[in-house]
Amino acid sequence: MTQCPFTPCADGLILAVRLTPRAGRTGLDGVRTEPDGRPILCLRVAAPPVEGAANAALTTFVAKSLGLRKSEVTLVSGETARTKRLHLSGDPQVLAARATAWFGGDGPGG
Repeated sequence: MTQCPFTPCADGLILAVRLTPRAGRTGLDGVRTEPDGRPILCLRVAAPPVEGAANAALTTFVAKSLGLRKSEVTLVSGETARTKRLHLSGDPQVLAARATAWFGGDGPGG
């Protein structure tokens, strides 16, 4: 069973992401397990990690991939780190289903 890199909250999901900036193309690299056992979604963006460009590209890519407005995806932590946490605003069950379909996880609890 693959664990999902998100946690439902009252007003959406918290998504754990490992970002690779300045990649050849923007895309999804799948879900991996961190050394501590936590799942994390690996993404890459073509934008460089300069003046927030990679973070902006990340939130735009996630929003587009999940059918959300850019304002519904916010960076919660990890502004200057590769490991980041994003808040996705909306119905947690709907978002979980979209996210699971996007990256092919099993969803919470199975």
